[in-house]
Amino acid sequence: MRKILPAIIVVALAVVYSSVFEVQEGTRGIMLRFGKVQRDADNKVVVYQPGLHFKVPFIENVKILDARIRTLDGRADRFVTVEKKDLLVDSYVKWQISNFGRFYTATGGGDYRQAVNLLRRKVNDRLRSEIGSRTIQDIVSGTRDALMASTKKALNTGEDSTSELGIKVIDVRVKQINLPDEVSSSIYQRMRAERDAVAREHRSEGKEKAAFIQADVDRKVTVILAQANKQAQELRGAGDAIAAKLYTKAFSQYPDFFSFIRSMQAYEASFKDSNNLMLVKPDSEFFRYMQKPNNK
Repeated sequence: MRKILPAIIVVALAVVYSSVFEVQEGTRGIMLRFGKVQRDADNKVVVYQPGLHFKVPFIENVKILDARIRTLDGRADRFVTVEKKDLLVDSYVKWQISNFGRFYTATGGGDYRQAVNLLRRKVNDRLRSEIGSRTIQDIVSGTRDALMASTKKALNTGEDSTSELGIKVIDVRVKQINLPDEVSSSIYQRMRAERDAVAREHRSEGKEKAAFIQADVDRKVTVILAQANKQAQELRGAGDAIAAKLYTKAFSQYPDFFSFIRSMQAYEASFKDSNNLMLVKPDSEFFRYMQKPNNK
């Protein structure tokens, strides 16, 4: 009996050790009995939370599944818009296991590679549908947020949702949108032609407005100059009238003096240029103040 006791103790310890299992933080466990997922009285899969738990050794096995949020970040794929234009869309998806029993069954025993392939297929199909109903302008600048929100909602609640995989999509994000090289060239050429047409239209409108403004300015300048010239003529005429009146009055008072002044002005104007040649008789009236300064 004493010889058998150590063996019994070792077997008992082995049984106890194999009956205890630990579920670590960030994971969940599901119980398999002969390879079949165990369910409770309500036919729901029994999910073990983090901590120590017990099982029937050699009959029950535990499958530990990651309960954390994971990232599906694949390569950029080609999609077609409603305009039949190709786009290269690079996106990523945040996902998490929501139903551990269904996830285990749908992915062939909790195979994460298979889960990723199935999820990527569903994401690509949904993005293809969403992008196929939008234009390039909508996707690039207008409704990208709506595109991501609609894709997330369809993946979670649509007909072909990820719930059948036991997966919940937390977020869908489009990182980058590019045009294929063959499409980029044609789009850039079309955009350049459109911008050139708009530029020509703006230039034409600008020239038309400039001509109108220039014509209006020229008209205003002509009117201002005409008014100024009229006012100048009126002032000059009024000045000439006053001067003539003053001259007349002065001449009437001192006729000899003003006759002398007029002669001096005539001499100055006549002899100003040394090249002038005058043929005048010496006893001409023009030289009377040179001959007789006192005019007597």
